[in-house]
Amino acid sequence: MGDLKKVGRIGVKALLYFEIVSSFSLAAGILMAVIIQPGKIDKSHLQIQNASKYISGPAKDFNWMEFFLSNLTLQVLLAAIVAGIILNYSKYRLVAVENLGKLSKLVFIGLKYVMYLAPLGAFGGMAYTIGKFGLHTLVPLAKLMGTVYLTMGIFIFLILGSIMRYYKMSIWGFIRYIKEELLLVLGTSSSESALPSIMQKLEKMGCSKSVVGLVIPTGYSFNLDGTSIYLSMSVIFLAQLYGVHLSVGEMLSIIGILMVTSKGAAGVTGSGFIVLASTLTAIHKIPVEGLAFLLGVDKFMSEARALTNIIGNGVATIVIAKSEKEFHPERVEDAA
Repeated sequence: MGDLKKVGRIGVKALLYFEIVSSFSLAAGILMAVIIQPGKIDKSHLQIQNASKYISGPAKDFNWMEFFLSNLTLQVLLAAIVAGIILNYSKYRLVAVENLGKLSKLVFIGLKYVMYLAPLGAFGGMAYTIGKFGLHTLVPLAKLMGTVYLTMGIFIFLILGSIMRYYKMSIWGFIRYIKEELLLVLGTSSSESALPSIMQKLEKMGCSKSVVGLVIPTGYSFNLDGTSIYLSMSVIFLAQLYGVHLSVGEMLSIIGILMVTSKGAAGVTGSGFIVLASTLTAIHKIPVEGLAFLLGVDKFMSEARALTNIIGNGVATIVIAKSEKEFHPERVEDAA
């Protein structure tokens, strides 16, 4: 960026946006679960999976130092910022930028060919899931799955769509623009797989390289809208399944707890279960063993989580870029 004040300003602005939108996603998950009540079913017909690896032993308290030390995305981002600061004051700045630019182009050329295989990967991923778990595992928890997909759809097209409309852009147009990345995410059940490609797409769309390079990696750790919806809805689902009444104050406490613990769900497929286990332990009212009922359909819902995460981070980058006047309208036509 060349300006440390700008780095700090964009970072603070991005984190503020992440927390506000994450609050909406957590609230949306709880609200829809309370309205539709997907947990009001007979649990005697549910298939019980082995959840011992997630719930064995006492749950650990969330530790920020451990979070940063185990999060590769944030480590790479921090290293890149430090290296950028050093190079910014070096007499070799122009030479370094030129050579790094050439190296970056080679990486993205390789990624372009990987993206050609995205549709095949998506097909293989879904075929493997259905073949392993079978469609019969979906029937008892179909109401939960439908509620999750419905809530994430409403969040994307209503909340994120309204944000995009405020900035005179279309959420539909943006989704069409990143359709290849969405296919890759669908096949891998992780938004991490499309991180480099979505950065390249957002730059082509008109967002400045500096904003994309800071907001996207940070968002992958702090702006997990889909994961937030899933976690909050799962807590309410299990409460309904076991007939546990939660007051309004307790629901607000759940939102507060998940605002912190959901940050630990970044970067690892399936880590949401560990976060969910620690959240249930902190609440002290809902049996942690209820996770065993969710394991059979978690894979089918992980695609929705990952897709919502990547769309949410893309919208966040556009919002920050526009607020910083780092978005170039003349390049938006590439995204049409």
